[in-house]
Amino acid sequence: HYFALPTNPGEQFFMFCTLAAWLITKAGHPFEQPQEYDDPNAIISNVLSELRSFGRPVDFPPSKLKAGYGEQACYVLDCLAEEALKCTGFSWKRPAYPTEELEEEEITEDDAELTLNKLEEDVAEEESDNEENFIDLNVLKAQTYRSDMNDSAKHEEILQSTIDAAEWNLEVERVLPQLKVTVRTDNKDWRIHVDQMHQHKDGIESSLKETRGYLDKLHNEISRTLEKINSREKYINNQLEHLVQEYRSAQALLSEAKEKYQEGSGGVTERIRVLSEITEVLERVKQETEEKGSSMTDGAPLVKIKQALTKLKQETIQMDIQIGVMEHTLLQSKLKEKSNMTRDMHATMISEAAIGAY
Repeated sequence: HYFALPTNPGEQFFMFCTLAAWLITKAGHPFEQPQEYDDPNAIISNVLSELRSFGRPVDFPPSKLKAGYGEQACYVLDCLAEEALKCTGFSWKRPAYPTEELEEEEITEDDAELTLNKLEEDVAEEESDNEENFIDLNVLKAQTYRSDMNDSAKHEEILQSTIDAAEWNLEVERVLPQLKVTVRTDNKDWRIHVDQMHQHKDGIESSLKETRGYLDKLHNEISRTLEKINSREKYINNQLEHLVQEYRSAQALLSEAKEKYQEGSGGVTERIRVLSEITEVLERVKQETEEKGSSMTDGAPLVKIKQALTKLKQETIQMDIQIGVMEHTLLQSKLKEKSNMTRDMHATMISEAAIGAY
């Protein structure tokens, strides 16, 4: 039961590890006793490996044993306990039940109504329990009846007692406790409940009479106190009526002032918002102006322009040179082409003349 429900997880886990190590050692496998500050994962893996070595299946994750309680913890301890019992050669025997003696119920003696059936049961129990100490009433009745018959038959014979008075008193004192009839109280009897109800009713009525006087007195005192408080309240209201009126008028003025303040605060909030927007625009304009002024007073752009012009002039000169070279090359190619065409024309004319001559 200790490992079934969660009570103290840290303590339960340490007790589980300690008990598992002890059972593994009892089962014949040496296992080091775990300490309080050891790694719990290592301890659990070692315990599960020993459990697998006994041939027991482990179909649950090791994290289930970290809590130190639950179905898995009880399963591991059960398996290890069985292995330890097998190793030690323990064998179960039939249980030897002890003989229980019936205890006699203690019955309180009380005066109550005696019924015939109850009396017969009590007499039968007294006969069975104490045969030597108690006198059988039926036997005593029969003896008395026989003695009466004998007395009626032989009443002439007994004329004088021959027993000593002191012995008679001793015998009476000896027998008197045994002749006492004890009546056992039956709580299920309705007469007892009725008597208890009457007793409680009488107690309630007697307590109510005493309590009612105190309650009436307390009620009268409270009524007088309430009347005094009402009269005092009316007097105070009459005396402070003008102050209450002034307070009400001041409260009305205060409410009006609060309304005006709320209206004015709303306008102020709107103006503050507009002011913040204008301030942002002004800051932006100032920044742009500063940038333009700095660019106007700064000579770096002019220097850059001059450098760019110089570079453009140099590139223009280079382009002019390249254009001149290209024009010269083109002119030479045109002249060469023209000379070639002229040569071709002359060659054609010479060949036609030669053909014509033939």
